[in-house]
Amino acid sequence: MSEPQGSESTTRRMPVLEKTTAGAPAEGEFDRSASTADHDPPPAVDDANGGRGRFWSARRVPAGIVALLVLVAAGVLLYDVAAVRAHRPALHWRRSLARQLAERPLDDTWVLVGAGLAAALGLWLIVLAVTPGLRDVLPMRRTHPDVRAGLHRDAAATALRDRAMEVSGVRSVRVRMGRRKVDVRVVSHFRELDDVRADLNVTLADGIRGLGLVRPPALSVHVVRPGRKG
Repeated sequence: MSEPQGSESTTRRMPVLEKTTAGAPAEGEFDRSASTADHDPPPAVDDANGGRGRFWSARRVPAGIVALLVLVAAGVLLYDVAAVRAHRPALHWRRSLARQLAERPLDDTWVLVGAGLAAALGLWLIVLAVTPGLRDVLPMRRTHPDVRAGLHRDAAATALRDRAMEVSGVRSVRVRMGRRKVDVRVVSHFRELDDVRADLNVTLADGIRGLGLVRPPALSVHVVRPGRKG
């Protein structure tokens, strides 16, 4: 049997879906039937729960590391306290630490270094706690009150690149998809550059609308001629 014609050989990351009802896919799961259409997206529904914001990352790895460190430190300290209560000498590291803290002044280099590391660690944990993360997922407009969808920036850039390649005169396209701006750099080998740029502005603006993003990014198009060989 022959393979169907026109099949794509590349794998694209599909939009992320989040459902709030029971039995629905959790955040990070993919909707295999979702695709980017060439027409305008369905109208968005009223969102009274603030679901138009970014997706929040679970951050299981940092949380697991912090929990493990706290567990180890608490276990060692509890063991040492129990040993002292049992009329045994304290561990060498605790006696050494107490002596160093008693003898070293506050402006000592190692004291300042330790305080700086502790402050940096605390600041990092605060940043993780108050920021949503998942910068690669662009929130999409809701078309159902119980479903949130997000599109990966790589998938959005690939969709816009395919649209740009349909414009006559385009030889190659490079798309950098940001959260606020799309930077498109095109190499055109024939037609006037102004005509190619005008067609690209229309085509890519329609493509951005078709992505159905909550905050459509601004579009920046640069068209140049191919460089001379040799």
